[in-house]
Amino acid sequence: MRLTLFDEADLAEFSHPDYPNERLVACRNPLLATERQRKRTELLAATEAAFAPIITAVAEGRLKGADKIGVRVGKVINRYKMAKHFEVAIGDGGLTVARRQASIGSEAALDGIYVLRTSMGRDELDAHGVVKAYKDLSHVERDFRHIKVDDLGLRPIHHRLEARVRSHVFIAMLGAYLVWQLRQALAAAAHEAACTHNAKGDEVRGFRELLDHLGTLTRNTVRVTTETAEEFEMLSTPTPIQRRVFELLGTAVPLRLR
Repeated sequence: MRLTLFDEADLAEFSHPDYPNERLVACRNPLLATERQRKRTELLAATEAAFAPIITAVAEGRLKGADKIGVRVGKVINRYKMAKHFEVAIGDGGLTVARRQASIGSEAALDGIYVLRTSMGRDELDAHGVVKAYKDLSHVERDFRHIKVDDLGLRPIHHRLEARVRSHVFIAMLGAYLVWQLRQALAAAAHEAACTHNAKGDEVRGFRELLDHLGTLTRNTVRVTTETAEEFEMLSTPTPIQRRVFELLGTAVPLRLR
């Protein structure tokens, strides 16, 4: 099961005076709910384990004074950020620590629940459409990451003229679209990139690795040592993987670059 940020089922739509003219859509992801429950359980247990030697020291008389006990308790609370889930009573000669079950239960009831806000009317976008539109933002973030870091590595260029700004944006978007097309075409080759070989025994590479490997398909200038000093350009012999990539792209390996 693939981890997603929001479920598109069992949605709840409501309104609140703090957000006038906006629709609020609550949705829950059970996978994230499970993860948050796991983290909270571990933090509660770690906090109790850290409290144990302090409680023992107070009970045995080795740690006295509310101020000294409070300093030790404060360090534990600050470390695990679980103060709201524990009832701590400190005295000159005693220390009691107990879980606040009501607080824990209230937080657990909200595990995995998120609220989306939108100003679009129901006639434009229903609750399921709101969730889908928000999830689609991840594709925009992914494309910008491809443009800036992963695949294209376009550096910031500062323009002053509007025509140049528009041209730069157009080139960036064109590059992002090209990367998307390549990823779609090479999906079979990039599948299960963590594996080293597929069922046929062929080496499997991820998209980034494929691009790096294609980068070794170099263009060479060949110069013939004759009186005319003729020269021509040609590509190096493609590897089997490079040939397979061009097959997936539905085009022949070019013998020359013109």
